Amino acid sequence: MGQREELLAGAKRCLVEKGYAHTTARDIVAATNAHLGSIGYHFGSKDALLNAAVLEIFDDWGDAIAAAVTTEPGGAPLERLRQFLQGVFELAHEQRAVLVASVQAYAQAEFAPEVRDQLAAGYAASRRDLAALTLDIAPTEVSAEQARRYGSLALALINGVMLQWLLDPGAAPTADDLVRALEGLAGRER
Repeated sequence: MGQREELLAGAKRCLVEKGYAHTTARDIVAATNAHLGSIGYHFGSKDALLNAAVLEIFDDWGDAIAAAVTTEPGGAPLERLRQFLQGVFELAHEQRAVLVASVQAYAQAEFAPEVRDQLAAGYAASRRDLAALTLDIAPTEVSAEQARRYGSLALALINGVMLQWLLDPGAAPTADDLVRALEGLAGRER
């Protein structure tokens, strides 16, 4: 592993252990075999390094979801969504530190346009992929409207429940709770 990669790995560890606001450049070099000046050489600044690390953590969370969650092909859309949400919620227990660190990316997006742009691009792909999963079609077949409607709903459910779970795990809704609520609302359409 080169020094740049070591710095990224060290920054990711620090983000998970200390959080963005409490990680110093000295913390990062202490977690690696690098020297303080190497941060500026490879990334320009500690903030740029932490932003790169936050984005990698966010990607790690997405990769963990993709690897851990399966749905039965051919099922009804709400059942596929329920299976997916159940898998995400189960994964959160073993990936709590990564989840906490990825949440920090949202706060950084307000102050770092490169973080905001990368997260927005990731969300666009996620909306398409989640719509495809829910509708049981190939991602290439998902229309822009389907991605906006169904993918956005899945993202809102995931993000909203994960934040609730981080704050109060016992009060967060289950996948079954969410699907029952959606079914209830659908039965009351005007």
